[in-house]
Amino acid sequence: MPQSGLAGSRIRERRLVAKVRQAELAERVGISASYLNLIEHNRRRIGGKLLNDIAKALDVEPSLLSEGAEAALLATLREAAADAQGASPEVARSDEFAGRFPGFAALIAEQHQRLRSLEHTAATLTDRLTHDPHLATSVHEMLTMVTAIRSTAGILAETKEIEPEWRNRFHRNLNEDSQRLAEGAEQLVSYLDDAGDARAGMTLPLEEVEAMLQAHDFQFDALGEASFETLQAFVANQPLLTTEAARDMALGVVRQLRADARDLPMEMLARHLQDGMVEPTWLVSETGASLSAVLRRLAAVSDALLERPLGLVMADASGTLMLRKPVEGFAIPRFSGACPKWPLFQALSRPMQALRQRLTMAGREARDFDCYAVSEPVGQIQVNVAPLYHAYMLIVPLDVKDDTGAPVGSSCRVCPLEVCDGRREPSLLAARS
Repeated sequence: MPQSGLAGSRIRERRLVAKVRQAELAERVGISASYLNLIEHNRRRIGGKLLNDIAKALDVEPSLLSEGAEAALLATLREAAADAQGASPEVARSDEFAGRFPGFAALIAEQHQRLRSLEHTAATLTDRLTHDPHLATSVHEMLTMVTAIRSTAGILAETKEIEPEWRNRFHRNLNEDSQRLAEGAEQLVSYLDDAGDARAGMTLPLEEVEAMLQAHDFQFDALGEASFETLQAFVANQPLLTTEAARDMALGVVRQLRADARDLPMEMLARHLQDGMVEPTWLVSETGASLSAVLRRLAAVSDALLERPLGLVMADASGTLMLRKPVEGFAIPRFSGACPKWPLFQALSRPMQALRQRLTMAGREARDFDCYAVSEPVGQIQVNVAPLYHAYMLIVPLDVKDDTGAPVGSSCRVCPLEVCDGRREPSLLAARS
């Protein structure tokens, strides 16, 4: 039996090691115990989100379940060798090294993974600290309060005689401003403590909407033909949406995704994706749906139907990112402007034209992706009124890497490419590439 077919056996082995009952694990991941039993006896294939959920519940890396510990260790060693600078490791003998010195091999793999995690944290921190509007606003407010406190203290110190009424007023202002400054400083410190976590510190409506969509796996098929009032109630009851602006944005996105689900039912997409091939233009010709709807729908259902989920990013006519569904290996900036070489932005200058381009995301883990992009008008076309466009880009991870992908980055600040005509600002990482 091939390695991928033994995932169930590995799940059972890890579950027994963790001393977790089958029914308990099934409940944690939201499936029946009988279905988990079929998986553990390799009678049902498993991949994508369910495999990741089981791995999380068992506190192991998904690769340990899908490929086995040895394969995961060797893959990590090869990644570490590929990233090596000033050294020439014997990649062909990595399996021999892991067999003879398993402890050292595991140590190298662990340090390599830690280095990747630290680089991700550094990139996230840089992105946030450089471009985060919440941080800039908070610092401005604190400086304003410091100036007010200094002014009030100066009046009290320099004025010899002040009427009791004014002195009491100055003291009250000084106390209130000091309290606000202390609270603001505490909130800012808490915010910066979470800065390394790309999911923490949601401060913008868009971020709350994205978190809500990810919590539902971008799936709203169950809403079916629900009325507008039902949709409003559904959105109003989402705990991740804390502001009216976020709820308004979420309502529009949910209505769009629900319309996509009606035009492109899950069953039809399951048949189309059963061989793992992603062909958006074929779906357009077969269903008559717009390419933008196909791209959105494929990204939404990919977690359930594909072993490797697809990513999605949307931009408005100004080039501002309006919606993001991340995918592993393709870094999408949270605050700063994205790489101008993405076909997402090329589509804005070529409305209604389907674009496909292979990209290589630069960095220590250079990976290849097939990207499909299109921009389509928003709303109804009106006479003598220039249309506005939204652009969408579907991100399809590729299993193999070749030299045909166009090198791109995430944002200029953390892009390691040394030579790029589209660079807007110096990179912190270019000197290390």
